Amino acid sequence: MADVSHAAEVAAHGPDLVSIVVLLAAGVIGVPLFRRLGLGSVLGYLAAGLVIGPFGLGLFSDPQTILQVAELGVVLFLFVIGLEMQPSRLWSMRGEIFGLGVAQVGVCMLLLWTVGLALGYPVAVALISGTGFVLTSTVIVMQMLEERGGLNAPAGRRIVAILLLEDLAIVPLLALVAFLAPGGGAATPAERLQGVAVGLAAIAALIAAGRWLLDPLFRVLANARAREVMTAAALLVVLGAALVMQRAGLSMAMGAFLAGVMLSESTYRHQLEADVEPFRGILLGLFFLSVGMSLDLAVVARNLWLILLGVVSYMGLKALGIYAVARLARASHAEALERAVLMIQGGEFAFVLYASAVGVGLLSREESANLAAIIILSMAATPLLVLLHDRLAARRSVARDGLEAPDGLRGSALIIGFGRVGQIVSQPLLGKGCSISMIETDPEMIAAAAEFGFKVHYGDGTRLDILHAAGAAEAGVIVVCVDDPATQLRIVELVKSEFPLVPVLSRAFDRQAALALAGAGVDFQVRDTFEAALALGEQAIRQLGADPELVPEIMRDVRERDAERFERQLVGGIRAARDLIRGNLPGWQGNRPRADDGLTKSLES
Repeated sequence: MADVSHAAEVAAHGPDLVSIVVLLAAGVIGVPLFRRLGLGSVLGYLAAGLVIGPFGLGLFSDPQTILQVAELGVVLFLFVIGLEMQPSRLWSMRGEIFGLGVAQVGVCMLLLWTVGLALGYPVAVALISGTGFVLTSTVIVMQMLEERGGLNAPAGRRIVAILLLEDLAIVPLLALVAFLAPGGGAATPAERLQGVAVGLAAIAALIAAGRWLLDPLFRVLANARAREVMTAAALLVVLGAALVMQRAGLSMAMGAFLAGVMLSESTYRHQLEADVEPFRGILLGLFFLSVGMSLDLAVVARNLWLILLGVVSYMGLKALGIYAVARLARASHAEALERAVLMIQGGEFAFVLYASAVGVGLLSREESANLAAIIILSMAATPLLVLLHDRLAARRSVARDGLEAPDGLRGSALIIGFGRVGQIVSQPLLGKGCSISMIETDPEMIAAAAEFGFKVHYGDGTRLDILHAAGAAEAGVIVVCVDDPATQLRIVELVKSEFPLVPVLSRAFDRQAALALAGAGVDFQVRDTFEAALALGEQAIRQLGADPELVPEIMRDVRERDAERFERQLVGGIRAARDLIRGNLPGWQGNRPRADDGLTKSLES
């Protein structure tokens, strides 16, 4: 009856518009103000939440209710990240995920464990307290990487790999909490194996659905030409995957991430991202607002010195562990320091871990509240530390000051990346008298190019606003000359999606990258080593005394075999068409003459 009366009351008076207006106003006022001050949007949301929460103006009394809804923002955020992570890219990152990620988590767990032991906590309590802080805030780090334009840089991808491992680590860590709990060791091996089997089955079910069901589903919906249904279907896929993983005892964020990965190679990828983006942005803002509201100032005041000691100790030792692991993995000092500052805070999964520990009697509610305050204060401090790092870190030998960003450029050709390849590409274009716009992200390269008569603008080709400013929409051709395969692919996908009528040419790092670029719709690609290797091979057979009249036939045959093999690989994968490769093994299939082999006929004649 209570539910009926509540429903009747809502029907009579409508939704609580005052609360909705206050939440929106807090974000609309706080975020632009903090970004104007150079403090970032995350700190703006946290501060706004603190002001309107129960320990500020008291406009909200129960931030946990908002947090439960706002956590969907984290789910949608991980889905969008998954859309950027093709399975092939994840596979290429496996060493960083399970090597670098495991090393960082293990080292930081050992270091942070000592904080609790030093404060006199029991071994199990100290371990869980420190372990919770090891789990970095995926949302904060990804948001700051996105704002800094570093999400697709090599250093950014290594941070993403570690974050993925930490998200996966919540599963065994929850099992560890159950094991360390009073009487927790009583769980039978059969019960533990059953939990693992359920989790693996849920992951397998999601992978199967993504491979065989989702693309046909979106094809049917696209043919129906009902955009609102496509949006609803996108939300259904994300939230459905999150629900499956939650029921299996895993994290909702992991389910959303897997759904994104399964759809990352779908033809509907960009449409899905556009449909989900508005919900993601609003709910993610709510998440940060509710975290700010959750900071219990009474607990902070009552245990001020203990909490401040915890914040300094946890953040300091975690930064030390991250920096040490990065340097051992041969990262530069600048990259290791940036990673340490970005990942210095505790994360949202710590709340899940501490709540589980309270539920099994491993932590008291007072201890959990103190730890939650430490996590929230570390979240709030991170944007300030990142800002301080950016301003005080040793500048590179060539600063970005004075570099010009593209603004309203117009050129018949746009060259993205002005390294070795871009410089050579520019020569025939300039020789023909073409006007060229050139963008590059390396300040040293830009400064060096100016000494040789080139005007190169500073700009990241993976950003749509930069492409517009560089004149991509009006260009007669866009040439992608960056050296990183993932960045090449991202630029080509973005350009083909946003400027479909502009021809796109790209260098390719290797054959695998060339196949990916062709799949993304590039108009022309050439592998970095292909032409140089053919030139060396041709000169080698000339030096060995080959008939000058047969040399062009031999080279034509090599090119035709390579082109045919490439076409067959587009359908059959990288291992297809091996019969077109000439080898030196006796009886190798590629050495047998083909029926239409003009080279063989020339040699026979």
